[in-house]
Amino acid sequence: MARSNRREAGRRRLAMRLPQMRKLIMETRDPWQLELFEAYQMAVEARDAVRRHRFNSNLVREYDEPCSEIERHVIRAMREPSYAQRTS
Repeated sequence: MARSNRREAGRRRLAMRLPQMRKLIMETRDPWQLELFEAYQMAVEARDAVRRHRFNSNLVREYDEPCSEIERHVIRAMREPSYAQRTS
């Protein structure tokens, strides 16, 4: 999947996952947040691949963690615009 497609797919997934942030997620053009969207899509793809192959549940939980961590970063970045500048 091309980079821009991953970003948009990640944006849509996050908008569905975080409905309270949906409007902000869909409107953002901040490069750092777009990178988070892409990272989220990649993390979800990896997690879903592990789930499809029915590896052990500990491994699935291990792959769930990056997804949750990125969600937390997105929430914080949406609430605190200066957060992206501090973490870049």
